[in-house]
Amino acid sequence: MTKYVALLRGINVGSNNRIPMADLRELLSGLGYTDVKTLLQSGNAVFAAPGQSPEKIARAVEAGITERFGLKISTLVRSAEELRAVVEKNPMEVRDPKKFLVLFLDEVPAKELLDAIDPEAFPPEEMIAGDRVIYVYHPDGMQKAKLVPHLGKRLAMPTTGRNWNTVTKLLDMVAD
Repeated sequence: MTKYVALLRGINVGSNNRIPMADLRELLSGLGYTDVKTLLQSGNAVFAAPGQSPEKIARAVEAGITERFGLKISTLVRSAEELRAVVEKNPMEVRDPKKFLVLFLDEVPAKELLDAIDPEAFPPEEMIAGDRVIYVYHPDGMQKAKLVPHLGKRLAMPTTGRNWNTVTKLLDMVAD
């Protein structure tokens, strides 16, 4: 069995897209995944599954959420090895883990698209693109961040962000 992390986009933010974590664990177990655990209330789940592609798992989770809750929720899935690589290949200093965001991407964006985004236009925020991730430091906090919303509009693909504390906690969970 391979360990995976599912990152659901935009659930339990305000009063929209409410999914209790107990119900999410039950849904994932019903899809045949084992050792299901969740972290926080914002759509982070860790589980084991027989060697399937993360993309196939993501589509199954999305379909299950639509069927059970009537919600269309983008889901990104990474294997434990992929998540470990995100942490190990981080090219930036983590000065404040609460203000350091990993933006997970559904696919590798076109080079031209990334080249057209000028992080210098969003001081004091910083970004460096990795493999299906973008590392972003927003020292003034997420509420005042300008770069992340800009990236979301420009990338035109499913994305979801997690701060460094959450990313490393998820890595600890899949390593157990």
